[in-house]
Amino acid sequence: MAEDDLFRSNYVIGVNKFQGVRTKAFWQDILNLVTRQNSELMSFDEVRARFHLHEEHYKGIHDVPLDQIVGSVGRYKDFTATFLPKSNTMKERWSRVYAVANGMQGLPPIELYKVGEVYFVRDGNHRVSVARELNAKTIEAHVTELPTTVPLRPNMSVQEMEAAEAYAVFLSETELSRAVPNHESIELTIPARYHELLGHIYMHQRVLEQIEGQPVTVQSATANWYHTIYKPAVELIRKHNVLGLHRDKTTRTEGDLYLWLMDHLLDVRRQYGESARDRKFSDAIKSYLEEEEVDIPEELSTETDHSVMLTRTQVINAVNAKRAEAECSEQSA
Repeated sequence: MAEDDLFRSNYVIGVNKFQGVRTKAFWQDILNLVTRQNSELMSFDEVRARFHLHEEHYKGIHDVPLDQIVGSVGRYKDFTATFLPKSNTMKERWSRVYAVANGMQGLPPIELYKVGEVYFVRDGNHRVSVARELNAKTIEAHVTELPTTVPLRPNMSVQEMEAAEAYAVFLSETELSRAVPNHESIELTIPARYHELLGHIYMHQRVLEQIEGQPVTVQSATANWYHTIYKPAVELIRKHNVLGLHRDKTTRTEGDLYLWLMDHLLDVRRQYGESARDRKFSDAIKSYLEEEEVDIPEELSTETDHSVMLTRTQVINAVNAKRAEAECSEQSA
């Protein structure tokens, strides 16, 4: 069969197939209305703005899993979340792409943006739609990556997307990605609590400024907070497998538990004032496990973690101690 004849034959099949996919799109919309599930593709421009994405790096041609393509640059309103065409006006274009896909040469590579673990179509929406209808698992694509430390995955819920957006704002405000390029992602189950985490860093910035007697940038304060406060707490949580001790009872993340420990230490200080003995992260972990009715590991009682500086009075004492140390050094010189 000549190539032109093959194309015409496949085009006719494509026209018939198109009616079927339009029917699927209709019933998918009805089902999503009933179940209140999102049936829309994600807008790349919206994601780019919400997650403060700026850099781009071309990564070459790759075979990309079709189920990881979740959005489009400009055609996100023209297809359902599974790339079913929403309008009958797309029949001609869709059917021609179907004919090419079943021809001797097949489809040329599409163009994709990669963000986290998901992809957005820059060029080739109809090719993705046809490939899915043909039950393909992957599609060949030119991939351009926009680096991000925000965890983006396929099939994220609205709540997960809100949390990811809040984390993106947190990263932008704190400059954590620049301050600590290899930092581990900080995940919180309640998006609003990133503001609390941001407050911790701003407080830490003021502490450092009082101790050092000079302005400290947010980026420097963030790096110091991450290495001297947050990371040691997380390492302690992991060392004693705190979340694993009652994994069936909690959905807390390490970031959630860090905030619980800090809140607990602050509450103790408010309750007992400056006369209270120093409380450490290990003490707070014991209190957490007691509250959760979980057995406390014996080795936790001998933990030697550092105390957390919490109050203004403690800050002033630290400043005075720092100044006294400097004066002694000057007198000895």
